[in-house]
Amino acid sequence: MISNASELLVRILGRSESLFQADMEQHRAALSGAIARSRILVIGAAGSIGSAFVQQLLPFAPAAIHLVDPSENNLVELVRTLRSAEESIPEDFRTWAIAMGSREFTHFLAAARPYDAIVNFAALKHVRSERDPFTLMRLIHTNIFALQEMLEQVLPTPPQRVFSVSSDKAVEPENAMGASKAFMEAVLWHYATWIPCSSARFANVAFSDGSLLHGFIRRLEKGQPLSAPIDVRRYFISHQEAGQLCLLACFLGNNRELFVPRLQPQRDLRSFAEIARLFLESQGWQAHLCHSEAEARALARELGNKGERGGWPCYFSESDTSGEKQVESFFSADERVDYSHYQALGVIHNPPFARSSILRETLERLRRVRHSEHWSCQEMITLLQTVVPSLRHARAEKNLDQKM
Repeated sequence: MISNASELLVRILGRSESLFQADMEQHRAALSGAIARSRILVIGAAGSIGSAFVQQLLPFAPAAIHLVDPSENNLVELVRTLRSAEESIPEDFRTWAIAMGSREFTHFLAAARPYDAIVNFAALKHVRSERDPFTLMRLIHTNIFALQEMLEQVLPTPPQRVFSVSSDKAVEPENAMGASKAFMEAVLWHYATWIPCSSARFANVAFSDGSLLHGFIRRLEKGQPLSAPIDVRRYFISHQEAGQLCLLACFLGNNRELFVPRLQPQRDLRSFAEIARLFLESQGWQAHLCHSEAEARALARELGNKGERGGWPCYFSESDTSGEKQVESFFSADERVDYSHYQALGVIHNPPFARSSILRETLERLRRVRHSEHWSCQEMITLLQTVVPSLRHARAEKNLDQKM
C-alpha cells in the first residue's frame, strides 16, 4: 500500500476528477435505460479494468451480473470489494473461476440462459509475450481464438450487444501483442454482421496489475531499485476512467463503433522515468540516478529499507527491447474520429478491417499452426500481418525479461 495515492494519481494524470465525469452525467439516463434489468456476463472480470467496469455497473441496477475469470484469488478479492461497497448487488450475482476459450467455458456458456450483454476483458497484454513461440501462441489463443469461438457459440441466440476491449497498441502495432488486439478488432467487426459489437482503445491504466507503475510499488516494498525507459512516453487514465470509458462504449456504442479518449500529447503524455520520480517523491524519496543496473542493485542492498542517503536508486535507460513503441496513438491515418457526441470521447464509426475471406483463411491457417508439432514465432507473426498489414515488427537482441 502506498501513501498519498490520490495525490500521486492527480499529479500523474493532471486532473482531479474523472476525464469522463461530464459524459457520465450527461448520458446517465441513457446508460440506465440500457443496463437496468439486463443480464450481463463479464469475462476477465477480475483484472484491473474488468473489476473497475463491474463497480461502475452496480449503480445502474442490472438484473444479473455473472463474472468469469481464471484467477481464483482475484475473483475472490473482487467479490469482497463489491460486498463491502454501499451499492446493492443484484440477487442474481454469480462467479466462475474459468477462462474463456477453455472447454469449461464452452460448457458453461452452453448451459447458461442467453445474456443481454457480453463484455470481454480477457487478454494477454504484455509485449514480452512474443519472446518465444509458446507464450506467443497463448497470446493468440487468448486474444483472438477465444473471442472468435465465443462469438460463434452465441450466434444462434445472440446477445443484444457484445463489447471487447482493445488497446492503443493496436494502432500501427510494433509488437505481436498490439497486432493481436488489432486482429481481435477485425474478428469483432466481422461478427458485427450478426451481433451488435463495439470496442474501445485507451491509454495505460495507472498502477494496473502487472504494469510498470504497479511494479514501482512492489519494488519499493521489496527494497529493490526502480528501472524504467527514459525515452518511452504514454497516456494514462485511472481505473475509474477505464471502467467508465468501457461502460459508455459498451452500452451507448452503436454497432461497429470504436471509442477513444480525447487526450492531448502536450498536456497528457508522461514518460515512465518522470512518473518514477513523481512516485518516489510522493513516498518521501528522491530519485538517485545510477549509471548501470549493477550500481542500482548494489545501492539498494546498501540502503536496505533505511534510506540514510535520502535517495532511492533508479536506473533509467533508452529502450532497446523488442516491440517497444515510443509514443502510442488512438487512431490511424485512415480512421476518422467523430468528437461531436461526447466531451471527452471520440467515436470511430465503421473502422476499416480485413475482408471476411482473408480473416477466415488466416484464422484457419493459425489453427493449423496451433495443432502442428512445431511452432515458429516468425510464422505466427507473418500470419498476423496478413490481417494486420500495418504491423511493423522488428526483433531486437533483448527482450524485457533480460532487463531489470
